[in-house]
Amino acid sequence: MSDVKQQLRPVIPVLTGPTATGKTELALRLGQMFPTAVISADASMVYRGMDVGTAKPSAAERQQVKHYLIDLLLPSQTFSVSEYLRHAEEAIRQALEQGQIPLVVGGTGYYIRALSEGLYELPEPDPVLQAELWEAVEAQGIEPLLSELEAASPEDARRVQRNPRRIVRAIEILRRTGTPPARISQREPLFQYQKLILWPAWEWLLPRLEARVERMLEQGLVQEVEQLLATYPQMPTALQSIGYKEVTSYLRGECTLLQAQHSIIKATRGYAKRQYTWFRKEPGNVTFLPSGGEAAWAGVRDWFEKAIKNKA
Repeated sequence: MSDVKQQLRPVIPVLTGPTATGKTELALRLGQMFPTAVISADASMVYRGMDVGTAKPSAAERQQVKHYLIDLLLPSQTFSVSEYLRHAEEAIRQALEQGQIPLVVGGTGYYIRALSEGLYELPEPDPVLQAELWEAVEAQGIEPLLSELEAASPEDARRVQRNPRRIVRAIEILRRTGTPPARISQREPLFQYQKLILWPAWEWLLPRLEARVERMLEQGLVQEVEQLLATYPQMPTALQSIGYKEVTSYLRGECTLLQAQHSIIKATRGYAKRQYTWFRKEPGNVTFLPSGGEAAWAGVRDWFEKAIKNKA
């Protein structure tokens, strides 16, 4: 792309990093200082009723600071990265038209990469084939599908990060087109992005991960999952989210609540480690901030002030 075209594209700030680093709270504080609109980059917050297990900002907080791409879907619906990209870019356009500063916030690296690097022109999801693949995951786990993807495209196998939703989508594309996602043509992003990645030490993050799981259970995660299952008995995509999958096993009598809690902590640790691996190689205009939570506030504020002046 030419330099002229690059200059014409607005520059959008992105606040990201591993789970439990305080992204939501920091974004809300920015929203109290600047005319900010938050564009969520969280794969689970798009679902209505999934509040406790996603640490979703409250309704009151969303009244104070405008949020997009939260409570967008029913838990029974599927949501692809191409659909996310379409909704997110439209939200960014709306925020800009309204004189707000769009701030992309979240830890779903695949969403952020699609926004900032462009997305492969993939076919629309096939619900029938996806349902068959989810049945295979339920029966045999992700390993057979991951092996199939690895054989066809090691790059895609690395990219999916053992995420069941991404594995199912990649295999669906592979079987339908005969081509793995990484080899399909890619369209350029509509905007430029400046990214701040919260990067605290693992020793700092680990107790926060465990405390977050305990807090979610105290706040009613079991009751939330119970209500979701009663309302949406078929919610295959949403049920793959960390916390919801393990509590579902508990409600089905497959484990004790304590075992479910330990499983959530283990899954959350694994997810955070994969996020570190993913973001370590994040391309583009990237700044790493070696802290999270309250300790990161001054650095986040200074970076944001520079970013909105296109000087970061």
